[in-house]
Amino acid sequence: MTPEIRAEVTAARSSKRPFVLATRLSDGAQALIFADHTDAALHPALLAAAQDALAADHSGTVEVEGERWFLHVQNPPLRLVVVGAVHVAQALVPLAADLGYSVRVIDPRGAFATAERFPNVSVSTGWPDEAMAEFAPDARSAVVTLTHDPKLDDPALDAALKSSAFYIGALGSRKTHAARLARLRELGHAEATLARIRGPIGLDIGAETAPEIALSILAEIVAVRRQAAIALKAAA
Repeated sequence: MTPEIRAEVTAARSSKRPFVLATRLSDGAQALIFADHTDAALHPALLAAAQDALAADHSGTVEVEGERWFLHVQNPPLRLVVVGAVHVAQALVPLAADLGYSVRVIDPRGAFATAERFPNVSVSTGWPDEAMAEFAPDARSAVVTLTHDPKLDDPALDAALKSSAFYIGALGSRKTHAARLARLRELGHAEATLARIRGPIGLDIGAETAPEIALSILAEIVAVRRQAAIALKAAA
């Protein structure tokens, strides 16, 4: 790896910018490729393959004009922030962790947000606006609100809508969600922005129990991330 490439790698990691380190296997030549890369010096097929690898979050070897390249995907970690240390959260957190998400639970109610109820997980008892500012959702983050309490959910959703989080979901009935959207409009959010919120949250699998609801939420998060047809249908 050249000093120039090493410096680029360090900068990309520091800024949490996803990239692919492409290595030509015949001679070890390397290039850093980002999702928005348009470098005319690189073959369009290599750029497309790298962007596909980023989207799939999967490293591998490709062949471009007779040359084999190894594409090493360097994505920031997947993160999930759950607002509301409720029963659904207790079921959702371990499921998300099993899928590789780094999870944080936010709830200022200290009786709920405890290490005993959420072992091996980052727990914050700060108010959601402050805790979300610290969490700083990015394009590899999902945000889920579960409290039904506007004092807790609304500040978190406000922060999430101002971020690049790939998934935003809020627990509640359609009536509850309509009232929630009205409050967020008053905060200045446009309709196109509000449409990012999945509410009622989760895929419609007839879930009733807390574990079933948690499963429906995580399934929707996966579907949105993978751009699955079922997610697009659910959002229509």
